[in-house]
Amino acid sequence: MPAASSRTTAVSAVVTAALAAGLLTGASSAAAADGQVRIHDIQGATRISPLAGTQVTDVPGIVTGVRGYGSKGFWFQDPNPDADRATSEGVFVYTGSSPAVAVGDAVTVSGTVAEYVPGGAASGNQSLTQLTRPTVAVVSSGNALPAPVTVSERSVPSRYAPAGDPAAGGSVNGLPLSPGRYALDFYESVEGMNVRVGSSRVVGATDTHAELWVTVKPHENANRRGGTVYGSYASQNTGRLQIQSLVPLTEQPFPKADVGDVLTGTTEGPLDFSQYGGYTLTARTLGTVLDRGLRQERTRAQRDGELAVATYNVENLDPGDAREKFDALAAAVVNNLASPDILALEEIQDDNGATDDGTVSAEQTVRRFTEAIAAAGGPAYDWRSIAPQDKKDGGEPGGNIRQVFLFNPERVSFTDRAGGDATTATEVVRERGRAALTHSPGRIDPAAAAWTDSRKPLVGEFAFRGRPVFVVANHFASKGGDESILSHHQPPTRSSEVQRLAQATSVNTFVKKLLSADKRADVLVVGDINDFEFSGTTGALTAGGALYPAVKSLPRSERYSYVFQGNTQVLDQILTSPSIRGFDYDSVHINAEFADQNSDHDPQVLRFRP
Repeated sequence: MPAASSRTTAVSAVVTAALAAGLLTGASSAAAADGQVRIHDIQGATRISPLAGTQVTDVPGIVTGVRGYGSKGFWFQDPNPDADRATSEGVFVYTGSSPAVAVGDAVTVSGTVAEYVPGGAASGNQSLTQLTRPTVAVVSSGNALPAPVTVSERSVPSRYAPAGDPAAGGSVNGLPLSPGRYALDFYESVEGMNVRVGSSRVVGATDTHAELWVTVKPHENANRRGGTVYGSYASQNTGRLQIQSLVPLTEQPFPKADVGDVLTGTTEGPLDFSQYGGYTLTARTLGTVLDRGLRQERTRAQRDGELAVATYNVENLDPGDAREKFDALAAAVVNNLASPDILALEEIQDDNGATDDGTVSAEQTVRRFTEAIAAAGGPAYDWRSIAPQDKKDGGEPGGNIRQVFLFNPERVSFTDRAGGDATTATEVVRERGRAALTHSPGRIDPAAAAWTDSRKPLVGEFAFRGRPVFVVANHFASKGGDESILSHHQPPTRSSEVQRLAQATSVNTFVKKLLSADKRADVLVVGDINDFEFSGTTGALTAGGALYPAVKSLPRSERYSYVFQGNTQVLDQILTSPSIRGFDYDSVHINAEFADQNSDHDPQVLRFRP
């Protein structure tokens, strides 16, 4: 967590903005009639405390949770609430060191009221009301805790958030909370309070940071494997809640859970707001995981006459990775993907990974992977790629990630056309009445601004049973810099979409050139598009009917390749030109739903008859 100086900067930014918007009116406006400031006076009925930046004295409450790691401090709650549903009765006290209090202590706290923005003001995140620079007095110990607020299908509204105030730049910070109307307002109204969930389905697997996601709404956009599908910008899934533990991992390991498992019993503790996930139940008492036995999927093998094309983000694969990762990824290609004829890989790193010494070749990386596939019983894949310029394509610094085509030479051939390199654009020509590339493999418009610090599309010309097939492998710009759906701006700002829209337009233009040369050309645009099937990016890719997002051939509940903060969603796609009809599409779920992952993406496979 940020040091005290960073927290102060974030607090100052929020307070300054709130003053400018007329949200802070001073301590006198919120003090109780008897002059005693209570926690609900500090929290107020909006997201910004009416007392932000002011000193409060001898605020009473019962300690409900203690955190001795990360952002160290404790939560305390007033056992005598007011009658206003919008005002929380709990608040976090940031101590900066292990607090000298225990759960059940009755305390009085003096300190400065602050609004801390996890991730900084530029993140757009909502702020966390807290007390800083505290002086704490323990009055008594062993007291009963305030009864928890139950977070459930009945208590959480179905509407996600109010529309932001246009006069405040689209922010909801100054709006009165409506906890009975909007889910984000409900969660804000119990920020810092003791809350509980009953037995709840896991919708985001345990991650490396010892946290998982559950839903308290079992029927909300549910799918057959236990996830909660994010199918539109208006389907935020209000029942999702992040779960962490206050118990040190050395004392109690965090449970491992996959999507579809159930966190049974009662999970109870203070409601926090974190940089990664927003509202988070920090559990004093953690339920028990019931394993529902989710298994990895296996797609069928291609039939006679079918060409199988797949895409798989292998998450920064480099020769320094353990043999177990290569073997696991290779086994998945053979056993779960049925050894596709063409496999477009994303995030293949150079031969020394993140070591930043100018290396751009990935021959060792690809050789290790293809050898592992053969050892797993798969075909002896050949491969084609173009090495990027050093530090020009984004990704992990020094890694020089790129896309790579693997293909089974027993089933499909690659049409080599020399001259393609990192900076030379391939073009479309007409050859013997058909479309052809000037360079294969080649790159699409690598000098265009759309591809600055991002992976350039790799295009290859293949032949299957004498018919040309064009495959464009992509890894579009990430969503880094976007505000989360928990932003105080509603709707949130998606700044990264601008670059992806330009990238999608570039690829769409290239596909139209192929179709202009041959309207019956078989073209597949594949890869980590880093955007949803309903997004403007997908709309730009498909503009003019040039392409169809094949994932839309699946039922809505089956459309996903990634799980983010408990939302199952599409990031990886295969799009087809109009000549490709009667295809069979499969999003093969082998990673995203599981605590044990070989990548954070699920591969995609499309089979068709050229």
